[in-house]
Amino acid sequence: ALGHNTLSTNTHSENNVAVGYEALKTFNVTTGSGFNVAVGSVALTACTTGVNNTAVGGSALTANTTGGNNTAMGNNSLDANTTGGSNTGIGALSLTANTTGTHNVGVGRNALAANTTAVENVAVGYNTLAANTTGTANVALGSRALDANTTADNNTAVGYASLGANTTGANNTAVGYAALSSNTTAASNTAVGYNVLGANTTGTGNTAVGHNT
Repeated sequence: ALGHNTLSTNTHSENNVAVGYEALKTFNVTTGSGFNVAVGSVALTACTTGVNNTAVGGSALTANTTGGNNTAMGNNSLDANTTGGSNTGIGALSLTANTTGTHNVGVGRNALAANTTAVENVAVGYNTLAANTTGTANVALGSRALDANTTADNNTAVGYASLGANTTGANNTAVGYAALSSNTTAASNTAVGYNVLGANTTGTGNTAVGHNT
């Protein structure tokens, strides 16, 4: 422990690392090892019994109390998380609003930033799935992919701005730059290729493969 009030309430737990102002300040499991790593000002500062967490960056996982198996790297990454477990947030503000959601992966600044209770989402790239709150089982790869999605489930977007306007449309697949980029509420569409179905907004059940189709 290195820093003011780091691990200050710990009495029994072993195998914890705390570096920075009030890092792991309230942690105090009564038996066994914690295997928590907190590096940064107030990183994991509210953690009481959560174990196997890694927080690197100012305020990373700062509100976490009992959530376990989380990884947060970047300022304010997973900073609202309380009991959610098995989340990975890498990048400033990644998964910053998550409270109880589990098994999410957000890599990139603002990735899954608005996610609160949703589970099993994967977002890789700047602003990917940034507006998602409760939508589950979505995959977004590429800057701004699915960045407007809020509650829709089971979407896959691969490529810059693919499904970028989608809010509540579910079960869509978009692969390619700006594929299905204007889609808002339509469901069950498949678009593969540059700007494919780029103008589609509410049409459902379409399949298009090619360039600008």
